[in-house]
Amino acid sequence: MQTSSDRHEYPAHWEADVVLRDGGTARIRPITVDDAERLVSFYEQVSDESKYYRFFAPYPRLSAKDVHRFTHHDFVDRVGLAAAVGDDFIGTVRYDRIGAGGRPATGAEADEAEVAFLVQDAHQGRGVASALLEHIAAVARERGIRRFAAEVLPANTKMIKVFTDAGYRQKRSFEDGVVRLEFDLEPTDRSLAVQYAREQRAEARSVQRLLAPGAVAVIGTGRAPGGVGRSILDNIRDGGFTGRLYAVNGALPEGRKELDGVPAFRSVRDIDGPVDLAVVAVPAERVPEVVAECGEHDVQGLVVISAGYAESGPEGRERQRALVRQARSHGMRIIGPNSFGVINTSPEVRLNASLAPDMPRAGRIGLFAQSGAIGVALLSRLHRRGGGVTGVTGLSTFVSSGNRADVSGNDVLQYWYEDADTDVALMYLESIGNPRKFTRLARRTAAAKPLVVVQGARHGAGPRGHAVRATQLPHATVSALLRQAGVIRVDTITELVDAGLLLARQPLPAGPRVAILGNSESLGLLTYDACLAEGLRPHPPQDLTTAASAADFHAALSRALADDSSDAVVVTAIPSVGEGSDGDAALAEALRSAAAEQPTKPALVVHVELGGLAEALSAATSTAPQPGASGPAPKTGGTRTGERADPRTGADEGAEADGKGTPGPVPPPEGAHPIPAYPAAERAVRALAQAVAYGQWRRDAADPGKVPEYEDIDERGAAALIKGLLARGQGLTLTTDATCELLAAYGVHVHRALPAPTPDTAAAAARTLGYPVALKATAPHLRHRADLGGVRLDLADEEQLRRAYAELTEQFGSPEELRPVVQRMAPRGVDTVVRAVIDPAAGAVLSFGLAGAASQLLGDMAHRLVPVTDRDATSLVRSIRTAPLLFGWRGSAPVDTPALEELMLRVSRLVHDHPEVVAVTLEPVVVAPHGISVLGASVRLAPPPARDDQGPRTLPPTY
Repeated sequence: MQTSSDRHEYPAHWEADVVLRDGGTARIRPITVDDAERLVSFYEQVSDESKYYRFFAPYPRLSAKDVHRFTHHDFVDRVGLAAAVGDDFIGTVRYDRIGAGGRPATGAEADEAEVAFLVQDAHQGRGVASALLEHIAAVARERGIRRFAAEVLPANTKMIKVFTDAGYRQKRSFEDGVVRLEFDLEPTDRSLAVQYAREQRAEARSVQRLLAPGAVAVIGTGRAPGGVGRSILDNIRDGGFTGRLYAVNGALPEGRKELDGVPAFRSVRDIDGPVDLAVVAVPAERVPEVVAECGEHDVQGLVVISAGYAESGPEGRERQRALVRQARSHGMRIIGPNSFGVINTSPEVRLNASLAPDMPRAGRIGLFAQSGAIGVALLSRLHRRGGGVTGVTGLSTFVSSGNRADVSGNDVLQYWYEDADTDVALMYLESIGNPRKFTRLARRTAAAKPLVVVQGARHGAGPRGHAVRATQLPHATVSALLRQAGVIRVDTITELVDAGLLLARQPLPAGPRVAILGNSESLGLLTYDACLAEGLRPHPPQDLTTAASAADFHAALSRALADDSSDAVVVTAIPSVGEGSDGDAALAEALRSAAAEQPTKPALVVHVELGGLAEALSAATSTAPQPGASGPAPKTGGTRTGERADPRTGADEGAEADGKGTPGPVPPPEGAHPIPAYPAAERAVRALAQAVAYGQWRRDAADPGKVPEYEDIDERGAAALIKGLLARGQGLTLTTDATCELLAAYGVHVHRALPAPTPDTAAAAARTLGYPVALKATAPHLRHRADLGGVRLDLADEEQLRRAYAELTEQFGSPEELRPVVQRMAPRGVDTVVRAVIDPAAGAVLSFGLAGAASQLLGDMAHRLVPVTDRDATSLVRSIRTAPLLFGWRGSAPVDTPALEELMLRVSRLVHDHPEVVAVTLEPVVVAPHGISVLGASVRLAPPPARDDQGPRTLPPTY
């Protein structure tokens, strides 16, 4: 692309793909001199009324002078952006820097610009202007512009609404028949909230278009049964899809109009009527042709089953990039490539556009998997556990993202957040492309419904098909940040299903107190031990003895659920000899009826080889349609009764109740919850512990705390200092003096450490600081290693100092090697470390731990996302395993943790206010019974990124 030579190189980083309000996509990019014809064509398609609103007069066509002005920009004082679909512009925006009196101006001293929009009438109402405003505002801030001004005719209410709804602080005036709007471009809480809300609606809508289409075309359906495309076509048809279904095969003989009763065509362009979703199952080399045809037919989205992309190597990765670029150029989003497919069990849709031969039971669980194999295992396990083992619980939606080239877990979270059919979200992730955004979305989603995540590839690189930004954070840190965001982190897909079934069926526990009852003392004791191991507070097990009847279980469970001293109840049960299925059914009904009397407290069952009880619990609590009732019957699949599951998938052993020919289930009373059952006490208790922790997070999230304001913080002074320091280089570690000066601007004061290259300078430094002092070696191999003897403390006079100096140099080497310093002694306390780092993927992270072996050897560190609130700081101090040392362990004096929390809040403010501060380390921070002492500090600066998570909405780039 030709670039303007006025002032700056073409700013390629301003290019971005965005999702519009209706779920379609557009590309926003700078306008260049090559766009003259596009601009003229765009203008010709705008109505006379819209032209009048833009120029305040009839303006039927652009003159040559206009075209030159609107396509020649210096990318600093004059900038134009266009929103395009394919090669066509659908909207434009430009700003011109102005000075006093509204005249054109140049230079950073003029920080105001006039802004104007024009959107094609056919695309008005899609959120084009709102997206353009976000991007032009980000560009303006990058170029030193702090304020926009716009003049709008009073009748142009749509454009006035674009400005007023954006959430910026603004002023409005009315002069000479024109509304003048002026607004600051600094993001506000309201502008960010507006931006995130628009992002959520647009991305949710883009996923909804893929999961709830009115018409589906399967492209690549073989003429004979078998094969991927034909299997998906059969699964959609047999699943009872409520919309229109088409088969597409380029080799279809002339005159053939159907495949197994489904209308068939040689190209999607031949279909008479709209197609919302195309499922693509052709060889990778044919996919570009198919995508082009879909774009010409205005298909809204693609599920690409085809393999041969990034998972196959560099050539495939480039093929994948080209696929995403091509689809987005037509306004389409992609699930895949290398996807297993999508499922929506809603009665209004009933879409099984996947390779799963069975339509899953309808239910309230949303499932997302990046791996097709794991997706199969999860669908199979939920089918068995959700029906024949623990009571009916089914799926609302399933998405297999494959290589995650476009639609990702973030997009699906946006959809689930507002999906009334999904109560619990389960995700299997092998990579997180944008951890910063994921944690933001996860926090919001988890505040409304449980989100359970298991991560694969935790100890190595992710799948080759997943292109992600590298993170410098270890997996344990990422997991801690996810838990902070309310994510229920589990380690296996077994735990994923266990937790999901409990959360989908039972209310959240109000606390960690657990009542245990059952007919096996040994199983009760195992459950008791498991509760203690998971940090719960179990009551002693109540043994009903093996002679307990169903009525005894009912009475005991009723008492336990009504008891205010317990927050949850675990029922343990072993088989009753000789009773058979009748006894199982009676016990299931007894437990169900007792639980129905107290529906606000969770109950779980631990059973030992009780297939009959599990099936009875299922029948007693089922409300979902079953085979034998109305609706299409699923094909035979899964594990047959009595078979052992495939160990390669980790699927459970046990029976699957097929239920064919059985009457429909009996609905439970209103307010009753299906009771989840588990084959092992440890699994039940682990799921319960996760529910307890999540319930506590929900209660804490209701009052997240606040980011304190400190009157002594000099934000402007720090900004000026950082600007001056960065002028010396692209990235640098600050000197000791510069570090102390910058930290002091935020109220963090570091104890002075004076260099001591000779014994005489050491003595002079001690006289300056005042005795007692410490003598420290600061060489990298000795720094913060008091255990190696590189530190001498409590030196009371010059004689002791000189003796210590001689011992250090004799033991470790010359002063040039040791780099000794002298520092005034701080009050005794607990040595801690406070760090902040800007991770390129996760964002700013604040970490805390005890200095020395606890953090370095054992990894006992706690982490929080910046900005940290006062509640975050309080929990951060208490989150490490060695926290008791701060609170008077074994008779020691408790230390000043409020002062420590304030220090962390100040460091959080520093890195949040100044993204140029990419790393801060305070070590050691000595926390005494009264006050703290920062004895060592380092700060690293780097130029801030051009865009961050507070920047305009964008889709991930095509890596």
